[in-house]
Amino acid sequence: MSKYEKANKNFEKINVNDVLVDGETIIWNGKPKKSAYIINKFFTMLPFAIIWLMFDSIFIISFITSGNFMEMIWFIIPFFALHLMPVWIWLSNVLTAKKNWENTEYYVTDKRIIIESGFIGMNYQTIYYKDIKNVHLRIGVIDKLLKVGDVYFDINQNKTQFFLDLENPYELYTKLQKIVLDIQTDIEFPNNLRPNENNGYNTKYIPKEK
Repeated sequence: MSKYEKANKNFEKINVNDVLVDGETIIWNGKPKKSAYIINKFFTMLPFAIIWLMFDSIFIISFITSGNFMEMIWFIIPFFALHLMPVWIWLSNVLTAKKNWENTEYYVTDKRIIIESGFIGMNYQTIYYKDIKNVHLRIGVIDKLLKVGDVYFDINQNKTQFFLDLENPYELYTKLQKIVLDIQTDIEFPNNLRPNENNGYNTKYIPKEK
């Protein structure tokens, strides 16, 4: 099984407990702020989609006014239907935003990070702590206005995964930095740097509260 396994569940939303391994404990879970998630989906790609639509509109109008439109309609309609693909992608992201938000949830356990997502089917993606290179916090202009932020991870194979549009992102950012450091340290140097109950690799991670 791939370390970034994806368990697809079609037709029904399963409980996250069904994908937890024996003894695995959820430390934190949350989901994007609904209003921020939908607004950000609307503005993502919007400038590009507008420019692309304006550019194509010029050519469409030129064809219509050229007098040859009916002769070339068999070519024009399929061509621009395909050429306007960036606009359709933006529109699809906007129209599916609410459903995607409903099916999006994030989990931090004592063994891994789980990202739950999907539109029709459900997808569960795993990120193991040992594969995380860096934890980042990003708060853009729109995020700042909406009082949210994104926490994201650089992982092996040059991949990046996101927790999007979180309320109180600073708290999770700090928590995840500590968890990743603790577990990676324990893997590399199995000793009693953390609670006495944790005697090395393959033991249960017990986060210490500040």
